[in-house]
Amino acid sequence: MDSTACDLVLPCRDEGPALPALLAAVPTGFSVIVVDNGSHDDTASVARALGARVVTEPRRGYGAAVHAGVEAATAEYVAVLDGDGSFDPTDLGRLLRVVMEGDADLAVGRRRPTTRRAWPWHARVGTAAVVHWLRRSSGFAVHDLAPMRVCRRADLVALDVRDRRFGYPLELLRRATAAGWRIAEYDVAYRPRAAGTRSKVSGSVRGTVLTAHDFVKVLAR
Repeated sequence: MDSTACDLVLPCRDEGPALPALLAAVPTGFSVIVVDNGSHDDTASVARALGARVVTEPRRGYGAAVHAGVEAATAEYVAVLDGDGSFDPTDLGRLLRVVMEGDADLAVGRRRPTTRRAWPWHARVGTAAVVHWLRRSSGFAVHDLAPMRVCRRADLVALDVRDRRFGYPLELLRRATAAGWRIAEYDVAYRPRAAGTRSKVSGSVRGTVLTAHDFVKVLAR
C-alpha cells in the first residue's frame, strides 16, 4: 500500500484528549486531516503537534466538517472516522484494500459495541429504526450509517452530498445506493469514547433528537 494512498478526515470538536492515542494508532497509508469544527479546547494545537494537517471549519455541523476535510484531501482515496477515539483506526486498512482492489465503491464499518456504555440505547434505537425503514423501502444495503468509511475521493465529490449537519452520512448512503455503488460493510469494534470528550449526538437524549430531526429532513427530500 502506497504511503500516501488515502487521506483520513477526522471531524473534531473538543476532541483534544482523544487525539494522541487515536493518531498513534493510524496505520501506514493514511495521511491525517483534522477538521477543527469550532473547538474550545486544544484540538488544533494537539493535532499539529502530532503531525496532522489541520483545517478550520467555523460552520458548526458534522457534514460541514467532513465536507471541509474532503475538499482539503488530495489523495486518490479518502476515509472518514470520528475523532473521539471510539473506533480503532487499524480497521481502516481492510476497508481501504477492498476499495483499492475494486471489490467495492464504498467500504463502511458496522458498529459492534464493546460495552453497553459505548453506544447509548437512545442512539442505537434511533439508528436501527432509520436503517430498518430504509432497507425495507429503498433497497438500502447496510445495517448502520457508515460511521467509518472509505471511497475514492473523486467519486465522493461527484456524489454531491449537500447536508452539512448530522444528516450527512444518511444522505451519502442514499445517494450512493441510488447511484448503484457497490457497498461493502464490515463489523468494527465500537468502544467508549476517550475520557475528557463528549458526544454531540449520543451524549444526550437532546443530541439524539436533534440528529433524528436532521435525518427526517434528509428523508423528506
